[in-house]
Amino acid sequence: MRKLKVKDILHSTIFVTPNLKSGSTKRYKYTIKKILSILSVFTLVVIILTALVFMFTPARNLLLVFENKELKAQAVKIHILERKIVYLTKELETISSTNQKLKYAIILAGTDTVDSNSAILDSLRKTDYNNLDIGGNLFAVIKKIFEIYPDKIENNETIFFEKPAAGFIIRDFNPSKGHMGIDFALKSGSPVYASAGGYIIFSDYTVEDGKKIIIEHEDGFITVYKHCSSLLKEERDYVYQGELIALSGNSGLNTTGPHLHFEIWKNGKIMDPKIYLPKQ
Repeated sequence: MRKLKVKDILHSTIFVTPNLKSGSTKRYKYTIKKILSILSVFTLVVIILTALVFMFTPARNLLLVFENKELKAQAVKIHILERKIVYLTKELETISSTNQKLKYAIILAGTDTVDSNSAILDSLRKTDYNNLDIGGNLFAVIKKIFEIYPDKIENNETIFFEKPAAGFIIRDFNPSKGHMGIDFALKSGSPVYASAGGYIIFSDYTVEDGKKIIIEHEDGFITVYKHCSSLLKEERDYVYQGELIALSGNSGLNTTGPHLHFEIWKNGKIMDPKIYLPKQ
């Protein structure tokens, strides 16, 4: 039996016989090649009509919807990257500030600590800087340190604290009324930074304080950051001064709006944070 070839199939004929009630019989003859040609023309017409519908009718808005979804997704990604750049920029600025303080410390003594009773500091305290031409010299640097950290120099403390956030203080330290720290006005989601380097000893949620981080520092100091919306560090992590540790928020029961509550403890005793933060 001979096998059918494509050429044979294309030249095959299909007969169509309608079932008419008139009793007359009529047959229609179509070749496979002709049927394929008709189907091709029909498909091409459908494609052209569909293209015209999308080009000149409101149906084209469907395509714009899909394009808008893609653009929105890209915009969200760009926004996230922009926020990361802002955070990194602020961290770099903080690191630069910390490096400047280290330079001051090196100029003061060339050692890790400064003896508050030393002859050098005693001489500096007695010097009338206002009558000196201090532009760009050693006295300018030393005077700046005394202006920014006067209490720390007098108390012979070696740890320097920075502001944990960029906002301004809206509530001061008032332990007699149960307010054990200071509050910074911040929008929810604002960056919160480590006031000084140390180890995270608590990073979790509490009912009263919401999402909270506690950092243990040298010399018996502990700093507390309350009511955050997101915690970016875990317990036992080491963080450097100025490192991003959380985002501010309004979590917990003991809060009336977005802000950062900040506390400083020393050897188990609550302290006024404004004593340790740089003078503004």
